[in-house]
Amino acid sequence: MSAVKNITVSTEDDDIRLDRWFKRHYPELSYGRLEKLLRKGQVRLDGKRVKSKDRIAAGQVVRVPPFGDDGGIRPIEKKEDEHLSEYEIEEVRSWVLYRDEDVIVINKPAGLPTQGGTGIKRHLDGLLHALKFEKKEKPKLCHRLDKDTSGVLLLARSANVAAQMTKAFKTKAARKLYWALTVKVPSPKDGKVFQPIAKHRGYNGERMVIDADEGQDARSLYRTIESTGNVAAWVALEPRTGRTHQLRVHCAYLKTPIQGDGKYGGQEAYLTGDGVSKKMHLHARRLQIPSPDGVGVIDVTAPMPDHMLKSWDFFGFDVDQEDADELFDLTQKVTATYKRHD
Repeated sequence: MSAVKNITVSTEDDDIRLDRWFKRHYPELSYGRLEKLLRKGQVRLDGKRVKSKDRIAAGQVVRVPPFGDDGGIRPIEKKEDEHLSEYEIEEVRSWVLYRDEDVIVINKPAGLPTQGGTGIKRHLDGLLHALKFEKKEKPKLCHRLDKDTSGVLLLARSANVAAQMTKAFKTKAARKLYWALTVKVPSPKDGKVFQPIAKHRGYNGERMVIDADEGQDARSLYRTIESTGNVAAWVALEPRTGRTHQLRVHCAYLKTPIQGDGKYGGQEAYLTGDGVSKKMHLHARRLQIPSPDGVGVIDVTAPMPDHMLKSWDFFGFDVDQEDADELFDLTQKVTATYKRHD
């Protein structure tokens, strides 16, 4: 009979239900068997009783009891490809913007998924062995970017730092600035969108929508840096909550969808003309987060991808414009009372 195991929840499993965690790591364990173990208190979270529907967080510890001879249950052994080519290693290391003993910050390319899934063979998580450098373990993802979103992404070089950095994102100690090209110009040009977001299922799969009744609090700040008539705008955005696809949904709500974001903008999300790529124009430009050693702040900016630079050139936007990288004045922007029916 195997011994009790105490397993720390990874950042990859942050904010999923406990039953999903067991399904992911112990697929042979039936739901009924899991419920029985939970009722008896044999499965615990941070030493406390827990239910299958409860969500878990990175850094928490799951008590996994011995399953006995009748279970034959074994955890999935992750097969991670450490045999990257020299070209792949060189490519991945070229994305590094900042590195110290605790963290690495990279400029994720547009089109690269953060993690794997059905039909996804190449993803960032599978390339992280290239970023071990002098460490024995590969770095860990602290947050995510959509596949088609480029820009600043933080990696932790140990489990303890990963838990600390993940907490910084959840408590809003971390601040992120995005740049986007929108179709048409927001009105007003500067402002905030405080609109709750919920996940809905439809004929075309899952998508996030504004939902005043069931949605979760979602707050975004924005300002227009430059525009060309009412055709397009260079918009800076700062999410103050971390909902899935938040900025994309909020830009569509303003009737100024992000260029190339057909999922939320439909055909209205595509400007005509040969000078603008149909790829999504959303870039995580800047990250500011307290250093894990408690001394100072890590503050990193990422250059834009080529397809966005070409669009900036097409519209005559000055990428080096003064104040374009400035974070928002939160004393004015975020103190307003949130109302679900704004």
